[in-house]
Amino acid sequence: MLSRHIWCAVELTHNCHRPLLKQTSNPFLSARIQFRNAFHNRRSARRPRVEEDLGPFHIESGPLDSKSLFRPLLFTVGVSTASVVGCAIWEYEKLRSHAASVFRRPGNWLSVHQKKIISQFKSEPGPISKWWSSLKENEKVFYPIFALNCLVFAAWRVRSLQPVMVKYFCSNPASSAKCLPMVLSTFSHYSPLHLAANMYVLYSFMPAAVATLGKEQFVSMYLSAGVASSFASFLYKVVSKQPGHSLGASGAIMAVLSYVCVQYPDTKLSIIFLPMYTFAAGSAIKVIMGVDLAGVLFGWKFFDHAAHLGGAAFGIVWSYWTSQEIWGNRDKFLQYYHTIRTNDTSR
Repeated sequence: MLSRHIWCAVELTHNCHRPLLKQTSNPFLSARIQFRNAFHNRRSARRPRVEEDLGPFHIESGPLDSKSLFRPLLFTVGVSTASVVGCAIWEYEKLRSHAASVFRRPGNWLSVHQKKIISQFKSEPGPISKWWSSLKENEKVFYPIFALNCLVFAAWRVRSLQPVMVKYFCSNPASSAKCLPMVLSTFSHYSPLHLAANMYVLYSFMPAAVATLGKEQFVSMYLSAGVASSFASFLYKVVSKQPGHSLGASGAIMAVLSYVCVQYPDTKLSIIFLPMYTFAAGSAIKVIMGVDLAGVLFGWKFFDHAAHLGGAAFGIVWSYWTSQEIWGNRDKFLQYYHTIRTNDTSR
């Protein structure tokens, strides 16, 4: 049982649809208004949508066919497999490096004198190195993710980059670039409120998740959940014939949230603006998933409820099955990798 108090906030993945804009002489202003209005669009799913001219670039749209899901499905499986394999190798190399450093350590007497000699020639670490060394394990995972999200957020503000951002950093089943945006959109935020809310929730739940999974397995789950939630959004849009654009880390964060709630169901949570009211994590995830399920069934448009639901389901599957059956049985692969690595180094 985890008794500590975790603060949480409402977080979202924007489901971007194209509102009808008035003509403007400034194409970049038109694009800016286009996105700002899209992020707060609550129109009915049955209302017809009009493809708008965004000046020097446009948002792709077209008929949604079930055949278009084949490549995104393969991409989802491929990215998830690659993330598990890559993070398992990362863990192996870290352990191997640690073991090698232990074996290379000299005896106690020699070690003391060696440290004295090295300290005379070793320069004082800089402020960044000291800051990084002082971070906790979960913070060393959070800050690179945070920095990458901030970098992409800044790129949205560069006008010359906006056509690239629309094509590759917005998940869109009708786009010619379907697969790569499924990953890149996980690190993409246009609204500062959207970015702040998502990063706050991620920072709140990461300590428990990283402590349980370890940073390598956490990164694998986070990347896999991001692309899986994008595919869930694709599937919903194709089945319901409702085109749209999505971006944000909410799908991956929902996987982290649901994993923590399943692992520590008695943890007390509270909403940031109402800290006096607490509720159990196990009940919270049921309510959150219930709201997203209702959003999917009734076609609510303020959030990408399908991505939320897909991310939450992915976190639960990882908790009950993937963590034990796939990550827990990585030893067979690592033995094979160890053999290949040993043969390569011996040549």
